[in-house]
Amino acid sequence: MRIFVYPGSFDPVTNGHLDIIERAAKICDKLIVAVLINRNKSPVFTVEERVSFLKEVLDGKPNIEIATFSGLLVDFMKKKGANTIIKGLRAVSDFEYEFQMALLNKNLDENIETLFMMTGINYSYLSSSAVRELASHRGNIRDLVPDIIIERIYKKYEENRG
Repeated sequence: MRIFVYPGSFDPVTNGHLDIIERAAKICDKLIVAVLINRNKSPVFTVEERVSFLKEVLDGKPNIEIATFSGLLVDFMKKKGANTIIKGLRAVSDFEYEFQMALLNKNLDENIETLFMMTGINYSYLSSSAVRELASHRGNIRDLVPDIIIERIYKKYEENRG
């Protein structure tokens, strides 16, 4: 069984993430979308909110699992029986960092492979940080994130202001 892992913070999930998820799910038996719990960062959305967004958006996709992890990705992958990491690339600038991480992961576990997927051209400019910046000023995030989570994103910023 080919089990791939697509790790990220997904703070929040964007249409660019979904592009990679949908395409990656077609080339494996099971895709685990792994939400990183990083104690050194302060995400806008809680891990529960990020998982909830993903579950809502990916509902009905039979070969996709949503999970959380902290610590080393290779350790998480061993627990899940996975050996392939999916990483989305928007531009050449993403490649240098992701290539370095792929080599580090390969050094930690020689059985780990990393597949790089170029994001669709429509999403090459899109990032969670850009969505957060727009949403924090009530800017238009339609077409950047799934429609069913837009109001929840805006609501989070209103709560944080209040």
